[in-house]
Parts: sequence; C-alpha cells; structure tokens
Amino acid sequence: MNSNPGNGPAVSRREFDALFESVRTWGRWAAADRGAWNRVTAEHVRRAAALVRSGTTVPMGLPWATRPGPDNPRPALHYMSDLGDVEAGEPSAYKDFLGADYHGKAVSHLDALSHMAYRGQLYDGRTARGAIGAGGARFGAVAALGPLVTRGILLDLPAVLGVDWLEPGRAVHADDVTAAERALGVTIGDGDAVLLRTGRFRRRRETGPWDPGAASAGWHVDALPLLAERAVALLGGDGDSDVRPSPVEGVHSPVHTLAITAMGVPLLDNLDLEPLSAACAEAGRYAFMLVVTPLNVPGGTGSPVNPVAIL
Repeated sequence: MNSNPGNGPAVSRREFDALFESVRTWGRWAAADRGAWNRVTAEHVRRAAALVRSGTTVPMGLPWATRPGPDNPRPALHYMSDLGDVEAGEPSAYKDFLGADYHGKAVSHLDALSHMAYRGQLYDGRTARGAIGAGGARFGAVAALGPLVTRGILLDLPAVLGVDWLEPGRAVHADDVTAAERALGVTIGDGDAVLLRTGRFRRRRETGPWDPGAASAGWHVDALPLLAERAVALLGGDGDSDVRPSPVEGVHSPVHTLAITAMGVPLLDNLDLEPLSAACAEAGRYAFMLVVTPLNVPGGTGSPVNPVAIL
C-alpha cells in the first residue's frame, strides 16, 4: 500500500504522452463510440447475475442537488410546472421540471466518450471539432452506450486502511489496487466496473462541504496501466476519478484523459458509495451485479444516472 499521502509523484507531459500511447485502444472495436463497453457480452451479464444472493439493492445516486455550495456552484433545477390548476376537471395533475448542468461535482452522472478530447482528438482518433457542435456529439454520445449490466467491484480504500476517509489530495496508486484486492478478496477482471470509494461523502457530512475541484482523493495516472491490463469496462467513484490537484504538468484531468480518450472507458462521477460500503461489509464480499442505465440523449456527452448494485 502506497505510503505517500499526497498527489504525487509528479508526471511530466512527455511521460504522460507515453502513458497515453501505452493504454490507447483506438481501432479495436467496430462500434467505437461504445468503447470498452464492447467488452461486456451476454456471458458477462450472466456472470454478474449469478452474484445476486440476498437480493439487496443499493442505489448510488446523490439527491438532486438544488442548493448551491462550494462543491455545487451551478445548482440543479427543480420547480413545479403544474400545481393541479392547469387542466380543468378531474383528475388534478401535478408536474415538475428538472434541469442540470450535470458535469460537475454535485450530480451523479456518467461521462460518455464525447466528454473529453486530448490534443484535439476524441476516443478512436476522431477530431473533436468535426464530431461535436452546438447540436451535440455526432460520435461518442451517451445514446450510443445504452445500458450496462456487469460485475461491479468496490475498492473500499478507507475500509482497507482502517480510516474514515482518504484526505483530499491523496492519490491512489497501482499498489493500492493490488493491496485492496488482497484485503477485500476480489480480483479485477475483464469487463468489470471498478468503483473507488474514498469516503468523500462521509467526510462532507461530518466536516462540511469543500471545493473538490481544488482538492480531492482519486486515481494517480500510474494506476491506469494496471486497470488497462485488467481490461475494465467502466471506472467510477465518489469523486470524479482524478486526484486533485493534478500531478501532470499542463493536464488538469489526466485520468479522464487516459480513461475516456485513450482507453474508451466511460466514467461514473459523484456516486454516494457510503450505503454500498456498509452493504458490502455486511455481506462480506465486494463484488456484485451492477446496473447502469443512462438517459437516452442523442448527442449527449453524458447523463445523470442512479446506478444500482444488487448483492
């Protein structure tokens, strides 16, 4: 287990570019805008379903975040559009409106492959300016992904380390992954969805909100080659996957860049993993069936989502 409590080691741009090339999967799949979700076959779904024993369901979506704060500068919208006074007669109807600038730190959401470009290119080498315009994405849109059912793995780092949470700015490295696998009795495999718990929302509830864009626990880029070798289909966590501040010179979201743009691996951001941590501890296992159903938004770069683990 890595003893470095900070976000390092620092990574130069040259080192990062070499890392990008080493994990790149461009040209691998015909349905390129589904990226690593192409790894998940009917057999993966059957194996995930076989993990269901108690039938316990654990949702991971945060409550709709309408209150501003240091971690929510652009609050989601929710207001009533019909209070039973629009349509005459019976029955009376009550309707509401939802809206969100969801790519941030306060809404649980999925990042599709059109969400990130590096050096002007999206996943699979598509030119960002040619693929994305005011009407949305013509490649890598969330509608191309569809639903995902696969085996989920919770890497519960605070449980492994015997702490309440990882402090903001603490990087998670490849040796943290292998140590967590041994401690939790799991081995990450092809087509898996790996969820990293840092304890962010326990810390927020006990100490108050802060700006996770300035400091948050998350993956260091040196963990990505191991995850690429294991052929994961999805990464997620209670943060946005990146350790912040970034350890990479001139790249503010290097894990987003490696996962989405190089590897074709969508990301789940801002999951409340506290209930799942408790459920896995009670069950004595950290593998489960995971169901992710993003909204069918043509041209969307992602979607609000409420993933569900089934134990």
